[in-house]
Amino acid sequence: MDKDQVAEILNRIGVLLELKGENPFKTRAYANAARTLEALSEPLETLVAEKRLGGLKGIGEALQEKITLLVTTGRLPYYEELRASVPPGLLAMLEIPGLGPKKVRVLNERLGVETIAQLEAACRAGQVAGLDGFGEKTQANILAGIEFHRQYQSKHRLDVALQLAGPILASLRSHPAVIRCDVAGSLRRSKEVIGDIDFLVSSKESAAALDLFTRQPGVLSVTARGDTKASVILQDGVQADLRVVADAEYPFALAYFTGSKEHNIVMRQRAIQRGLRLNEYGLYRSQEETRDPRLLVPCRDEEEIFRQLGLDYIPPELREDRGEFEAAEKGALPRLLEWSDLKGSLHNHSNWSDGRQSLEQIAVMAEELGCAYWAITDHSRSSFQARGLEPARLREQIKAIAELNRKLADAGSSLRLLTGAEVDILAEGRLDYDDGLLAELEVVVASIHQGFSQSESETTKRLIKAAENPHVHALGHLTGRLLLEREPYKVNQQAVIDACAATGTWIELNSHPLRFDMDWRLWQYAKSKGVKCVINCDAHREEHAGYLRLGAQIARKGWLEKGDVVNTLPLDALKAALLAKRKQSSGKRG
Repeated sequence: MDKDQVAEILNRIGVLLELKGENPFKTRAYANAARTLEALSEPLETLVAEKRLGGLKGIGEALQEKITLLVTTGRLPYYEELRASVPPGLLAMLEIPGLGPKKVRVLNERLGVETIAQLEAACRAGQVAGLDGFGEKTQANILAGIEFHRQYQSKHRLDVALQLAGPILASLRSHPAVIRCDVAGSLRRSKEVIGDIDFLVSSKESAAALDLFTRQPGVLSVTARGDTKASVILQDGVQADLRVVADAEYPFALAYFTGSKEHNIVMRQRAIQRGLRLNEYGLYRSQEETRDPRLLVPCRDEEEIFRQLGLDYIPPELREDRGEFEAAEKGALPRLLEWSDLKGSLHNHSNWSDGRQSLEQIAVMAEELGCAYWAITDHSRSSFQARGLEPARLREQIKAIAELNRKLADAGSSLRLLTGAEVDILAEGRLDYDDGLLAELEVVVASIHQGFSQSESETTKRLIKAAENPHVHALGHLTGRLLLEREPYKVNQQAVIDACAATGTWIELNSHPLRFDMDWRLWQYAKSKGVKCVINCDAHREEHAGYLRLGAQIARKGWLEKGDVVNTLPLDALKAALLAKRKQSSGKRG
């Protein structure tokens, strides 16, 4: 196991101990050790091999033994026994928004609640409201959280699905019995949330392909298997299906199972208008549904299917029946953004606030990634939970970045760190720093981190006022949503987009897979208004830099091209755009 996997286990142990009512100092020790490991600047394996774990703060002998065992064997009997001693239903209750280990333990001890169903019944009977520290409001929030959990429990984030699908896809493609292979469904269309994972294979040996699929290391159980299809359950309860078809059927099956349903309906209608029939098996010269191979219109790939129906090839991300057919008929489909077009990210955090990396570590990471620039936008002072910076501390950081940039230039590096802040938008649209301090920064991202219960009108006015500030370059994670965890706050996004168009303010596509905010469905409208997108990974640790690729996928789904995205610009052009934005907003304000 690497440091992050070990840290995750340590955090889980802390939660389990808290559920069991263990000494709080003991539970905190595991959480503190996890944070120590997450902040390491060298591989954990090296520390273990060189027996240097004892030099880390808060890592005593007992923790050293456990960490060493996890790193060297991938298992920890203590954790496995601890997990087995806790009723599974209590762990499931932790997935309810607003319920932490302490509350779950009280519910279990005082009411005997061990499952979500029992918890719901206790809430509806008014028993939870009567507990000390709960009350009517908490009871209502728990019921709302249970409904939210029920609605999304069979859904999974895009990044989780990609991580699970990648090794399986690589394994299938490497098998000699497999001719062609790909993912399909909502995963291929880059939906931010997916249901299950669909794999499609063409092969003359379906049994061999199905055997390989059902025996993958990540498969927890096989729920169904036939001659051409199998279904399995992967980690995190994700269902995956494999379909095996003949190679001649593969293009049609890939198009059909990619979807979406709405897109497929229009495709079938276009075929009928041309005297054809389209289904998952082929495109046929027929007035009726058929699988007669004598009537098949041969198509080597999806491109030929679209061509037969009078269309340019429609990329999978656009297949949602949201204007792609009209554009494909006219040869007007966008040349979609490629993730390699991105030159850096303009919203990131360092260990000056709640990030894990130092400025120097961030510079090394960004240079290795091939970036031209990387903005440091730590939290402002009102985000005290994220160790937001007081003005004096921010000015210290500005000086530290300038000094680091000088060192980078002296070493021949073309990378530059940009000074900045993710400044909180406070009540009524006031910003957490005054204009004088904001003017000293190269990049200002304004975001809401509190006051989520405001009305739609209040929140909308708040965001618009922030956009009207000449020092604000971009609005961050526009709706505050956390996918599958927290609903967005109420806001009229089109009104905010219109305000950004009037002021030249950019809107962030926050590419953290918990957010993907602003939603892809609104980018066509924003683009029509001339509003620029900035794709930011909101990085708090090194691996978050990879979110730029995910952000590009979502941007493609929003029909965005290279010219629509600010951080495709080279450094000098970006700096000019940052200055021009302030001049434009100042002019509008005057």
